[in-house]
Amino acid sequence: MINYKHLHYFWAVAKAGSIARASERLNLTPQTISGQLSLLEENFGDALFSRVGRNLELTETGRLVLSYADEIFSLGGELEEMLRNLPDGRPLMFKVGVADVVPKSIAHRLLAPALQLTEPVRIVCREGAIESLLAELAVHRIDLVIADGPIPPGVNVRGFSHPLGDCGITFFATPRLAHEIGDGFPHNLSGAPLLLPGETAVVQSRLMQWFGRLHIHPRIMGEFDDSALMKAFGKAGAGVFIAPTPIAEEVEKQYEVTAIGQTDEVRDHFYAISVERKISHPAVAAITEMAREWLFRNEPRPREQKRGGKDI
Repeated sequence: MINYKHLHYFWAVAKAGSIARASERLNLTPQTISGQLSLLEENFGDALFSRVGRNLELTETGRLVLSYADEIFSLGGELEEMLRNLPDGRPLMFKVGVADVVPKSIAHRLLAPALQLTEPVRIVCREGAIESLLAELAVHRIDLVIADGPIPPGVNVRGFSHPLGDCGITFFATPRLAHEIGDGFPHNLSGAPLLLPGETAVVQSRLMQWFGRLHIHPRIMGEFDDSALMKAFGKAGAGVFIAPTPIAEEVEKQYEVTAIGQTDEVRDHFYAISVERKISHPAVAAITEMAREWLFRNEPRPREQKRGGKDI
């Protein structure tokens, strides 16, 4: 376990450029700081400074440790500043990350219950790749991540994946493209131009497996990590695209397309990922309860997922 007092002394020395100057700023003797640095280096098992003449220079390990120390103490400063400036009757802060593969309409529906609580809530919503969002979750910069799957196996983040629900998918095309494709879904998709969610989207592999089972061979025109961008290309007539069935009517109206078919054999799943096993944040509790009523079919609800001895 890192001793953060020792880490702070190291950070002060690195910023000041010498133990003597750091000791003046910290109002400590140079011997005290030098002893604490030695303990920190012993804990890390490597030197943090090398002496060049009368000056100290960071080693490779020292530069790495400094980059983390900068972030740690910067966050501490932000926390102090925020606590000093909190107004009375302040709204409950709810910071959520939405994976970019999750459709915006789905994200909106999932998050809307948080704004309907009796106590005021202020939502800070961030969008990005699942890996970067989980990294922010791990250091408590966000409270929750909305994703299309549980924590990926290769991501070393402690947390719990709470299933929100699953649903079938619907295929959409512009009226002109739908006319060209004709009837006979889903086999009319063979040879048809198709826009796919990016490879980071869990539903992509499920969709391709379904095509394989049915011997359907569409022409893949593009893959998109951002679901909104995929729909924009679909609206322009670049190809058929998919979206979760619960938002089919919204997609038809917003993008001026028509549904050409639907399947429940390929299902889109949604998860709320948190660092808590038991949901305690009122906004998260409202989201999970509403989502399960909206998305889950009449079947037993899956339990929160863990991976071996490591939480996921």
